[in-house]
Amino acid sequence: MPEFASPEPYIIWLTLAGVLIALVAWLPLALKRLPLSLPILCIAAGIGIFLLPAVSLRPLPLSYPQITERSTELVVIIALMGAGLKLDRLFSWRRWSVTWRLLAITMPLSIIAITAIGGWGLGLSWTAALLLGACLAPTDPVLAADVQVGPPESGEEDEVRFGLTSEAGLNDGFAFPFVNLAIALALSAGTGAPWARDWFVHNVLWEIGIGIAGGWLIGWVFGWLTFRVPAETKLAKTGDGLIAIAATFISYGLTEMLDCYGFLAVFVTALTLRRSHHNHDFHHEMHDITEQVERIAMMVLLILFGGALVNGLLDALRWSDVVAAVAIILVVRPAAGLVGLISLRAAASEKLTLAFFGIRGVGSFYYLAYALNHAQFEQAERLWAIVGLVALFSILLHGLTVTPVMRSLDRQQGRDPDREELPPPGLQGPATN
Repeated sequence: MPEFASPEPYIIWLTLAGVLIALVAWLPLALKRLPLSLPILCIAAGIGIFLLPAVSLRPLPLSYPQITERSTELVVIIALMGAGLKLDRLFSWRRWSVTWRLLAITMPLSIIAITAIGGWGLGLSWTAALLLGACLAPTDPVLAADVQVGPPESGEEDEVRFGLTSEAGLNDGFAFPFVNLAIALALSAGTGAPWARDWFVHNVLWEIGIGIAGGWLIGWVFGWLTFRVPAETKLAKTGDGLIAIAATFISYGLTEMLDCYGFLAVFVTALTLRRSHHNHDFHHEMHDITEQVERIAMMVLLILFGGALVNGLLDALRWSDVVAAVAIILVVRPAAGLVGLISLRAAASEKLTLAFFGIRGVGSFYYLAYALNHAQFEQAERLWAIVGLVALFSILLHGLTVTPVMRSLDRQQGRDPDREELPPPGLQGPATN
């Protein structure tokens, strides 16, 4: 019998990468009708991997603050591009009314409620409590894929899916001023410098305004180069969906250089690019590659999150933190959501679904990592434990309920959730005799 040497770590990781990519392609199909989500399996895999004696890495966010910030940032901006590209509904104030309600009413109410829970209920400083509220109020664009609209022109864009997709696309940008407010207060507490005017003028007016304008301009340029340039060199001729990734990085990079909200710019870029030729088949290629890259990055991140869970991420929790996490998911978001949707013309089941599926996750990780890298906050380990627990609870609860709830909603609205989806027009394979 030949003797086999222990494989090199590189070979092991290469094999695991192959398994991960295969799962990226196969698992969404396997889980389509099951009350189980891909993020749950990723976290379980991470727990299993990092419990192995041979794995010595401890992927705790406070141990790798810059890597945590940048890796979560990357996943979020790719998810925002994907969310914007797949929205079929043309922009208008009236047609997007559900979005404005969730942004202007639900999110601020959530921030206020979570801040109150953190300050009065958990004994955090009000600055840390505000940061907690800003981190946990936005619906996550990465982990909310199962409640978002389908690919471009797939017909999967009811009011619930549209509302949750558009909310997730925009609320990351509109939550950032509150994160920056917490940072400004933390810095001012140490220096005594005034903060209100600079925060309002720069972090609210400038960063939101230029983020939207910059995103629109970059989206218009990419739309012209992709679909309208009068030559055979238009980018759509390449058939290469990586153009969407290029647009993501350029939009985010240029707007961040202008010191404004790149998250907001990326989503606006995606919306503008989609509207430049609304029904072109090339949108499918761009959406597909964006979704694949996003899914791989998300799986890696959640495997590391599983590793963090078994290496002490939740050690700083107190019983009051656990109660608060349950309240944030089961009380704060649903109640704030229902208040924001009071006069919306929609069925009660649709309003309940919109209010319930305020999924928390990668965006919350990014905001907390960003804030802790820019200012000193008390009880940083406890803040990470609370945010980690809320995200874990959200992933488990929403992941286990999303399939039956959305299938039931489809049936109520006269759609067959088990129908076979046809390829988009122009993408069907050749006919066979």
